[in-house]
Amino acid sequence: MLYLTNDLGLLPFFLPLGLIGFYRYLWYAVKLLAWAVYQPVHPSSSPTYDSRKDVTIIVPTIDAGEEFRIAARSWLACKPKEIIIVTETKMRKPLQSLADDIDPVRIRVLTVPRANKRLQMVEGINATTTEIIVFADDDAIWKPTMLDYILACFEDLKMGGVGTSQTVHAVDPNGHQTVWEVLAGFRLTIRNIEIAASTHIDGGVCCLSGRTAAYRSLILKDPAFQYGFTNDLWLGKYPLNSGDDKYLTRWMVSHGWNTYIQVTPEAELSSTFKDNWRFLKQVLRWTRNTWRSDFRSLFIERHIWRRYPYVAFTMVDKLFNPFTLLVGPILVIIFSTQQARNAGDTNPPLPAWNIAISYIVWLLLTRAFKLIPHFFKRPQDIIWVPAWLVFNYYFAVMKIYALCTLHEVGWGTRAGVATGLAADIAKEKREPSDTTGSSDTFIEMSHLEGDADFNERPFPHHRLSMALSEDEGEPEEWQSSRRTTRPESFDLGHDSRLFPYRSESSQPRTNIYDP
Repeated sequence: MLYLTNDLGLLPFFLPLGLIGFYRYLWYAVKLLAWAVYQPVHPSSSPTYDSRKDVTIIVPTIDAGEEFRIAARSWLACKPKEIIIVTETKMRKPLQSLADDIDPVRIRVLTVPRANKRLQMVEGINATTTEIIVFADDDAIWKPTMLDYILACFEDLKMGGVGTSQTVHAVDPNGHQTVWEVLAGFRLTIRNIEIAASTHIDGGVCCLSGRTAAYRSLILKDPAFQYGFTNDLWLGKYPLNSGDDKYLTRWMVSHGWNTYIQVTPEAELSSTFKDNWRFLKQVLRWTRNTWRSDFRSLFIERHIWRRYPYVAFTMVDKLFNPFTLLVGPILVIIFSTQQARNAGDTNPPLPAWNIAISYIVWLLLTRAFKLIPHFFKRPQDIIWVPAWLVFNYYFAVMKIYALCTLHEVGWGTRAGVATGLAADIAKEKREPSDTTGSSDTFIEMSHLEGDADFNERPFPHHRLSMALSEDEGEPEEWQSSRRTTRPESFDLGHDSRLFPYRSESSQPRTNIYDP
């Protein structure tokens, strides 16, 4: 090829682009190597945390099908202290009936005035009394060892959030997957490789996926976090409801907490995906969320550059990926036309079909190579590699379209989801009948002044507080006051760009944020 392009006088044009292609395959080889040597965190023989006392699972939902029953039973098999389902008011009765049918003791149902995922999450957060909160989608099916492996990461006192690897659970009861589900499975295979690689290289991750992610309760109960989380605006005017997992991940990065992804069969969840063309609408929503979050991480907050440079570079790489992908076919067309015009005795023109077939075969082989880990599990999916190739180019166009429509903040695949700010919806009055088993969620400025709010509610994070204070030689003082005073040994979320509040009590007493 180099000989042909040089003979046609096109080498100076094609060589830089060839180097870009070489870089991209080298970059993927780095990811594969890091993925191959990655090691998950294994449970301790004497763990600090016990799921039966220290874990609450929060499930924000607006409906629940048969997948919910399967998922709920898988959660209960992991022995959490409690499962909290948070839904909108009109869905309380059917979900309460469902909860009572599965486990009326360990599952309870709370409501919010209207469906809004962020508001539902905050409602569940404020109803918990455990040290660890795990968010789960209503169709996320767990292994019985899931919580053991999640809790193992929290032995690190600086660990703030933990995610898991994922696979596809077929909608069809017989296990048959449509082409859309296979495409979702291909995406998850690539994702599992990428998150394992980034976790191994610098400990960071682009996103702790909301399908299942665990956090320390003290981080999420921080009023500053809840205020920013429920008042999140894109460009100062478009209220964000989805993208909650992106926000949580950025909060961990900007506030000094570590994150980890458990990429191991013992901590792998199975989740359903749309088994028809509506899968594309899901992908569009995720793509918009990724653009918004990556722009904020790279250019506004910028903590990612210092804490996780590999993840930052990955984000930059993905910004250009759709453009470099679409350049390929354009260059092939240019080469085909130019080589026919400049044909001579030493370089007879190649037939157009020859060039096209060679290019397509090369693309299929390279795409199939990247999916080899997937084919070890599901070899029958290899027939869908051509569909994956087409999807790749469609996705490149979709990413550019998503970039141009970031003001579109609707959910896309679920009707009835409120699009206003979660904080505004929280102020709406509840129906009179909705007074049992539910607490109002109001994110007000007054919550952040004085110690009254903290004195009135239990603060269950005594083990972490004492462990950190022991370095200062004050364990007795902290032991006597751990549940009655406002904690002062953590920066619980002050961010002057998001929240106009500052006091000495919000500053860290013990420096736990140094890398």
